[in-house]
Amino acid sequence: MTDLYSTYERINSVSPRTLLKIVLYSYMNGDYLSRSMELNCKRDINFMFLLEGAPAPDHSIFARFRSIHFALCSKRILAEMSNTLFDLGEISGETIFIDGTKIEANANKYTFVWKKAVTKNQEKLLIKLADFVAECEQLYDIKIVYDSIIKMKHVKKLRKKLYTLKESENVVFVHGIGKRKTLLQKSIETLEGYLSRLKEYNQQIHICGERNSYSKTDHDATFMRMKEDAMGNGQLKPAYNLQHGVDSEYITWLTIGPQPTDTTTLIPFLKDAENHLKFKYKNITADAGYESEENYLFLESNGQISYIKPANYEISKKRKYRNNIGKIENMEYDEEADIYTCRNDKRLTVVHVRQSKSKTGYVSEKTIYKCENCDGCPYKKECIKSNNCKTPLDERTKTIQVAKTFLKYRQKDLERIFSEEGILFRTNRSIQAEGSFGDLKQDMQFRRYLSKGTTNVLAESTLLAMARNINKLHNKIQKGKTGTHLFPLKSA
Repeated sequence: MTDLYSTYERINSVSPRTLLKIVLYSYMNGDYLSRSMELNCKRDINFMFLLEGAPAPDHSIFARFRSIHFALCSKRILAEMSNTLFDLGEISGETIFIDGTKIEANANKYTFVWKKAVTKNQEKLLIKLADFVAECEQLYDIKIVYDSIIKMKHVKKLRKKLYTLKESENVVFVHGIGKRKTLLQKSIETLEGYLSRLKEYNQQIHICGERNSYSKTDHDATFMRMKEDAMGNGQLKPAYNLQHGVDSEYITWLTIGPQPTDTTTLIPFLKDAENHLKFKYKNITADAGYESEENYLFLESNGQISYIKPANYEISKKRKYRNNIGKIENMEYDEEADIYTCRNDKRLTVVHVRQSKSKTGYVSEKTIYKCENCDGCPYKKECIKSNNCKTPLDERTKTIQVAKTFLKYRQKDLERIFSEEGILFRTNRSIQAEGSFGDLKQDMQFRRYLSKGTTNVLAESTLLAMARNINKLHNKIQKGKTGTHLFPLKSA
């Protein structure tokens, strides 16, 4: 609470401690509006009890409390709650179940700005600017560019020269119907229009940052494909990616991000949790969306054990996958010679090793194998499947890419999730991690953020998590299930 009190210069009639109690109690009952909180403080006896005789606060006090005061220290307050639950023995502090969901932002649907489109328009505008500078040099008999490359300093110099010409020739700018503009006025207005558009494009690219899009009404929101698709056409909506870390049914940590997928969220999530919590999780359980070579290596170097379901886990059970002779899993592999053997007993040898860099900067290696001879192979049609290739099937040779490091870690992880402990963890992940989002979206009816900006959205998510944790603790006390961490497996 010290962090919360430090955000105030002076405290009014209602203390921050009382405000936090009222806001949390309101969130526990599924009421998230500041005006509703004000009304409840005047009418509801439970809220009056929490006020402890203080006058009912105005709705603006609740709004400012969330966005100005609580938002600045939301992570530290959530960490205090998680640490307290750990001290009470309510959470294990050993196994965490991680999952993510997308929640719609408080932004309009059709306010998108696409980075790719803006970059393309910017390139076209720069070409127009270069042509315009050359045109003005001939038109007004001035020399600005002495090299073959036109830079922004040349454009600014041209603008200065044009305004100097306006003053020296006493040109008066005219506007409206029936008035003819001079050539100099047209040139200056064209240049100002180009510079204005260039400034707008630069600003939009800066706001996007590493993202592909943003919303004009909430710059931190990113357009993502949502499960709640009313139109049924895969419509993109502005949203935030909310990550929950659940231990013993309590949300012990959460993060907010602009990533449309979960893969790149795992490492920042674990680093953030480790910096704030006084305990470190040993077992990390997550679904197939978190599997990557970078994540496997990070968990090993960080002294943590991964229980991540492989991305091909479900499809590998199907007969069609097992009978696909083109898959490396269905080929014979000689580890000593580093050779794959196909159905037709032809060898696939190493051609070269290719390195690829991910968006996060991680460099992975892929070994390329090529068949020695595919001419006249009776299994060619079944083995080589790529409908978009322009080369005829008869002229093509079987090539495969193998990420050896990734496959090694995937095999180790697969052995862990098939163990008795792994099965227990995977079962509990489905119940606990996905159950937390079920509580939020279905029971608490929270499907859209009320505030804008990453900081305010994080504060709102933290209040929801804390309210749910209090409800969960109350339910466990009522049912006599305090101190239980995992749901046992049901025997057949």
